[in-house]
Amino acid sequence: DMDGLKDSVVRMLAGEAVPIHIGTFSNDMTTFAMKDDVLTLLVHLGYLTYNSINETVSIPNKEVSREYVNAISTMNWHGVADSVESSRKLLESLWAMDADAVAAGVEKAHEEISILQYNDENSLSCTIQLAFYFAREYYTMVRELPAGKGFADVCMIPRPCHLDKPAIVIELKWDKSAVGAIEQIKEKQYGNALKDYQGNLLLAGINYNRKTKKHECVIETMQK
Repeated sequence: DMDGLKDSVVRMLAGEAVPIHIGTFSNDMTTFAMKDDVLTLLVHLGYLTYNSINETVSIPNKEVSREYVNAISTMNWHGVADSVESSRKLLESLWAMDADAVAAGVEKAHEEISILQYNDENSLSCTIQLAFYFAREYYTMVRELPAGKGFADVCMIPRPCHLDKPAIVIELKWDKSAVGAIEQIKEKQYGNALKDYQGNLLLAGINYNRKTKKHECVIETMQK
């Protein structure tokens, strides 16, 4: 995990952009003094997209994201690789509305990705998005902005070739309640990402209890 490289890759796999300073790059494939040198090389190779306005990098698409997962599977990043592998089963549990299995799956992802501590909104959302990594096969993932003491919710919009799948909204809470998370989704009218969506909808409220270090989940279904 040179200079936080592992943390940056995990966050990008979860769909985030991470800051980068490209000025130290030596323009070769052998001299790496810090994390930013590695990330800059990956930009040159086409494996990352550079945003010159925000000075951040991100993984450009799900095809390239798969290549990162393939690479990680051959490295000693077992927690990350295991979480990605478990994400298929977690998505199936969500479709089946098995709230206990979803809570247990997110719990497992949090334990495996130990570098992502629940100390801010981004870390909680990042864990959720990595836990549901496999959902990108079926959905476009949209992360809504945080509001108040709630945490950024995650909207999953079915891709055109998977319209038989329900759209999903996941609201995250910290030291509150999963039921309250569901109610907040309804109050916000499912989030801006789904304002034009019509069809089956799954609402999932997930709460993390700091004292017990446990997750709870409530899932509801409805037609929008």
